[in-house]
Amino acid sequence: MFRTALRNVLAHKARLLMTVLAVMLGVAFVSGTLVFTSTISDAYQKSSQKGYDKVDVAVQPRHQDADDRKPGETPRLSQGLLDRAAKVPGAASATGSVNGFAAIADKHGKLIGEGFSSSGANYYPGTGGKDARYPMKDGRAPQGSGEIALDAKTAERAGYKVGDTVRISVDGPVLPQKLTGIFTTDDGAVSAGGSLALFDTPTAQKLYGKPGEFSQIDVKAAAGTSQAALKSAVDKVLPKDAKSVTGKELADDEAKIIAQSMDGMRTSLLVFAGISLFVGIFIIANTFTMLVAQRTKELALMRAVGASRRQITRSVLIEAFVVGAVAGIAGLVAGIGIGAGLRSLISSTGNSIPDGPLVIAPNTVLVSLVVGIVVTMLAAWLPGRRAAKIPPVAAMNSIHAVATTKSLVVRNSIGGAITALGAAVVLTASSSTMLGLGAAVVLIGIFVLTPLLSRPVIAAWAPLLRLFGMPGKLARQNAVRNPRRTAATASALMIGLTLITGLTVIAGSVQKAIDKMATESLKADYVVSMASMTPLSPDVEKKLAAHPDVTATSPMRQSPARIDGDHHQLLRGVNGEAVEKLTKLDFTSGRFTVSGDKVVIDDALSRTNHWKTGSSFDVTFEDGKKGRLTVAGVYKGNDLMRGIMVDNRTLTPHLGEINDNQVMVKTKNGAGEAVKDSLRKALGDNPAIQIQTKQDISDGISRMINLLLNMLYGLLAMAVIVAVLGVINTLAMSVFERQQEIGMLRAIGLDRKGIKRMVRLESLVISLFGGVMGVGLGVFFGWAAGDLIRKGLSTYELVLPWGRMGLFLLLAAVVGVLAALWPARRAAKLNMLSAIKAE
Repeated sequence: MFRTALRNVLAHKARLLMTVLAVMLGVAFVSGTLVFTSTISDAYQKSSQKGYDKVDVAVQPRHQDADDRKPGETPRLSQGLLDRAAKVPGAASATGSVNGFAAIADKHGKLIGEGFSSSGANYYPGTGGKDARYPMKDGRAPQGSGEIALDAKTAERAGYKVGDTVRISVDGPVLPQKLTGIFTTDDGAVSAGGSLALFDTPTAQKLYGKPGEFSQIDVKAAAGTSQAALKSAVDKVLPKDAKSVTGKELADDEAKIIAQSMDGMRTSLLVFAGISLFVGIFIIANTFTMLVAQRTKELALMRAVGASRRQITRSVLIEAFVVGAVAGIAGLVAGIGIGAGLRSLISSTGNSIPDGPLVIAPNTVLVSLVVGIVVTMLAAWLPGRRAAKIPPVAAMNSIHAVATTKSLVVRNSIGGAITALGAAVVLTASSSTMLGLGAAVVLIGIFVLTPLLSRPVIAAWAPLLRLFGMPGKLARQNAVRNPRRTAATASALMIGLTLITGLTVIAGSVQKAIDKMATESLKADYVVSMASMTPLSPDVEKKLAAHPDVTATSPMRQSPARIDGDHHQLLRGVNGEAVEKLTKLDFTSGRFTVSGDKVVIDDALSRTNHWKTGSSFDVTFEDGKKGRLTVAGVYKGNDLMRGIMVDNRTLTPHLGEINDNQVMVKTKNGAGEAVKDSLRKALGDNPAIQIQTKQDISDGISRMINLLLNMLYGLLAMAVIVAVLGVINTLAMSVFERQQEIGMLRAIGLDRKGIKRMVRLESLVISLFGGVMGVGLGVFFGWAAGDLIRKGLSTYELVLPWGRMGLFLLLAAVVGVLAALWPARRAAKLNMLSAIKAE
């Protein structure tokens, strides 16, 4: 039986080719994902480990329980602690670190680096007046408030040389700095495309903290002292608000964080690989079903000469094993190429990643082979089981049992029950996980029901097919002749279009909700903020308020507070006199009064705390002082405006550092490019500051949504390609199966063009059937997801992208036409006499 199975594989190489390609694509996606994420993770981990080579023990602030300190209080490390740490037994040196955000402009005024990885730190002279962390490649270290040093990669990208003036921004205002040095570093963020600017320690402390305080102290061990021994010595001089960590622990923690971040990417990509493999299952099952049907006589004769049912099933599974193994190996090789290609693609887009070798882990090889073999054998098991049931008597009359009415009724009943169960889960889902589970169950149920659904849906195309004469009529009859085969072929395309349509509906609806939110919540013409989402200096608001075109401004500040001595809440400071001119809020009770101890709250806080207009509550401010606030009004909150709004004149005296999250601006003549340019010049043409209109805010979110959607389209394209292979495979095997019929049609007058048209129309009908089902299910899932999204986005409403849905149906039609090219050509080239004689 083993030799027989191998001979069957070799005898049907062409028929199994599409199956091999389908499995190979899915395996390539899996192995490519594993290679890519392993390579990136390994590169970042090694880069981060280099950054900790010079750290044996790190002293960090210990974040106490929030109830034991003032709201907003952040522990810091003093100069005295640094001096004590440097003198403990076994310590060679101690270095104090201060860091934060620093936007660096190139010579054209554009921001260098990757936004959040645009950082600043201090140069801490140690032995010999040098900082071992940052060896100088050119020039010297910064020594005053107007000097900086840049990492070599940033200096090279921007074309800066020692002596140039560099424009930087820490919290808004532009700070011209003289470049005194260019250094090298093992910092992973810099290796990944970020930028690093160094200040002298007093300047960095002034910019990022308080004079004489550090965010971390790094202690270097003397020769012969272990990290554990040094940690024990350091622990003896630490106050209760500080803790120590070994360099190895820091590196391990960093490695875990990197691994976790890669896990999210890996999981997302593997989900799409799984979709491709799931689609491939239909193709594999279809292929083996048709192969079994074509070998009815052969299998029945084997039964007649003594082969058992188990041996027949085993022979089919052996064929599947060989096909899966070949596809798995080919997919692994292709996946390695995909992994390397993805890395090169990311580098070519300007998103640098640390250098490192291509990582092909043993589990990648094992998973690729196992996935290829298991998926193929799983899909072939049912056809193999059917093959075993072929009675020996079928060898005498060349027929095998067709699906009975009873079996179809059972199938439809099971399919209806599964679909109903899945729909119930979807409609009552309280989480995205439950929604995804319900959607998967619905898809399985619809697949079971597809043979039943195919007849009425395909029948609806009959009037259009009549326009093509006899080929059109024959195409419709061929499409419904074997509803199970048609269902399996169309289902592959249906799944891909279901996901694409559902994601498009959700993305369009979310975008509409965001547009509505921006329009309904803001009267301000502009919102000014840092591109990095870091706090703004209050000087920015002062410069904007002094601009001749500006009529009203309101900085928005945030401060942690303790409410009623128990729970914590953010207070949002605004300009009480101007905020009503800049926002448009819908009040459910009271009025918009923000002044003194009068505040307004959103409806969610009102329900949670049982507050209403006139309610009062105790507050402990950031500096530990206490007060009492009174609710003047309750408004409907959203993602742009929510929480407790308090007048900045009340809040600001309690702030340790005065910073603004953003500034809302109203101008005389409304939003316009000329006014925006004028405001930008007033702020020093600072690349770190973004000035956005309501439309800009909406467009920015829209770009992110479209970028994500296009990425998902690209990933799901793999499933569509696999579906195309399925249509080609089905049609090619169907043509082979109907050789006699095609020869007879040619003999009675249907020309080659008619044969081609018949096959193409059959493919078109099957593809459009899958397209209609996919678009319909996608709309259903998009609508069902709305209830979950509406909980976090109150302005969400269903938007149907009719244009894109029409494009998806056109895509299904194109798939049908392209998939039929080769089978139609093959059918037209059949010799009619040879075809009529074929068995």
